[in-house]
Amino acid sequence: MHYSPVNPPHRLLMGPGPINADPRVLRAMSSQLIGQYDPIMTGYMNEVMALYRQLFRTDNRWTMLVDGTSRAGIEAILLSALRPGDKVLVPVFGRFGHLLCEIARRCRAEVHIIEAPWGEVFSPERIEDAIIRVRPRMLLTVQGDTSTTMLQPLQPLGEICRRHDVLFYTDATASFGGNPLETDAWGLDAVSAGLQKCLGGPSGSSPVTLSPRMEAVIRRRNCVEQGIRTASHQDGDDEMIYSNYFDLGMIMDYWGPERLNHHTEATSMLFAARECARLILEEGVDQTVERHRLHGGAMAAGISNMGLTLFGDARHRMNNVMGVVIPPHIDGEQVRRLLLEDFAIEIGTSFGPLQGKIWRIGTMGYNARKDCVLQTLSALEAVLNHLGFRTVQGQALQACWDYYAEQAG
Repeated sequence: MHYSPVNPPHRLLMGPGPINADPRVLRAMSSQLIGQYDPIMTGYMNEVMALYRQLFRTDNRWTMLVDGTSRAGIEAILLSALRPGDKVLVPVFGRFGHLLCEIARRCRAEVHIIEAPWGEVFSPERIEDAIIRVRPRMLLTVQGDTSTTMLQPLQPLGEICRRHDVLFYTDATASFGGNPLETDAWGLDAVSAGLQKCLGGPSGSSPVTLSPRMEAVIRRRNCVEQGIRTASHQDGDDEMIYSNYFDLGMIMDYWGPERLNHHTEATSMLFAARECARLILEEGVDQTVERHRLHGGAMAAGISNMGLTLFGDARHRMNNVMGVVIPPHIDGEQVRRLLLEDFAIEIGTSFGPLQGKIWRIGTMGYNARKDCVLQTLSALEAVLNHLGFRTVQGQALQACWDYYAEQAG
């Protein structure tokens, strides 16, 4: 059988992620490989740590990459922090809260759940009440859940967790870079993220940051593998971490000055992660968040003036992705298919109770741009008109232009 070279068609990815990678990130990824202990390589690793401290807004020493998709970062933190039988509290307001529960169960933790209707978030009072009742070792949160497009306020939770001696983790995969995140100021002990959304890169590397308090928890579970351990390596006094690949103690030793051989760093992904962070710092972290707010707001203005309804609590929508209620008598999958086949634009569907009820439209990373917003609105209106959904021609685009003009003024 003959296989042709990889040559994917052009697509404008305007769904919940992944999005089109920034061409500068792709150029960085195409750089030639170097050895994992080459001083240039270890220098890049140190630069990545410094760059992501600025993005995470933290002084945490252990700010680094876990090789793998965003889920690798989640699993590494949960497996390294949770012992069998530890209690965790998970506020679930969408599909990815359920994912945290799934991973915690596989860590053999005792999982306690509170739930909010999809399209809403939690008050800090409700979370604190559950913490008092459950007395967990760790609070597991999702900052931005793309399944519902909601953004959970995190700022009040750090002080609550400190008062009750609870470790505080958030999965910021979908929100990082496009919404405010203040690791140190908000009292977060661990955060994990991904490159494929607001950071403008590909999936395959998970930036994480760990507080000194989280580092101490992990170090107490220290267990360096045979074949690389020396007499100077001592086991911790707590139960070992039940994963080798996701053992953050050994990963810290690999990223630290000892350079203990745990794995071979995914060189091309390190180049990508470094360029993603460099570009955001070149633009400015606050300016990048503002860009996502601007273009997300413009998309929302156009959608609303097309006669469509935005999903969920407007006070808590993410900057970078929105849910759009599929109108009655419109086949949501047919709309997505026509957008892809006739306009080369991809938008998303959703999961669980929202499957077939909303589209998810993203304006994030490299695609958080005015031209992408206008192209998507124009194509969506054309497809809806073709399928019999009536709009006031041009009103959506005019509302979008008006929004940009108001923001510029």
